Amino acid sequence: MTDGEAYTLADEIVARARIHAREVVDEYGLAVDLSALEWTVSARARRRAGACRWQPDREVATIVLARRAYERYDWPAFAGIVRHELVHAWEFQQFGESGHGSRFRERAAALEAPRYCESFAEPRYVLRCRAADCDWHATRHRASKPVKAPNQYRCGACGGVYEVEHAASGRTWTTASGYGGAKAALGDDW
Repeated sequence: MTDGEAYTLADEIVARARIHAREVVDEYGLAVDLSALEWTVSARARRRAGACRWQPDREVATIVLARRAYERYDWPAFAGIVRHELVHAWEFQQFGESGHGSRFRERAAALEAPRYCESFAEPRYVLRCRAADCDWHATRHRASKPVKAPNQYRCGACGGVYEVEHAASGRTWTTASGYGGAKAALGDDW
């Protein structure tokens, strides 16, 4: 930073993540080339606390961390997210690919990194099976096709019909026209 620039929350997140990354490399011996890592913060991310993107032409991994997750989690939990993304960076640097397979799981366990993280944002929509003997439900953060036209899809457990609830208002619908009606009725509260 130059004189007069304000220190932002994104700067804090990146600084703490870089420090933690150095500690992980030193403590656990993770063979990640830290000079081939870039860091950024997403202010928009709602579901993923982190991501690792590989740029094979440059052989650079970019770790993206979610500001909302940083604000919601305590540091030990967020540090686990950093370690999770470092495992992806290691896989990209060593093998040119990454996933959540056995190699990833083994390395993540050695680093005490979570395989998945808890949601840090409340879902916008809840899908629930309408069958009396089924308790299937799913959550969504975006208005996906199953949210907009639930009558074209079926329950993930029993194959029955389901309804969608707009979590903030409690409004429900089972058809595409119901979705449109709920959206119109809620207006700015959508």
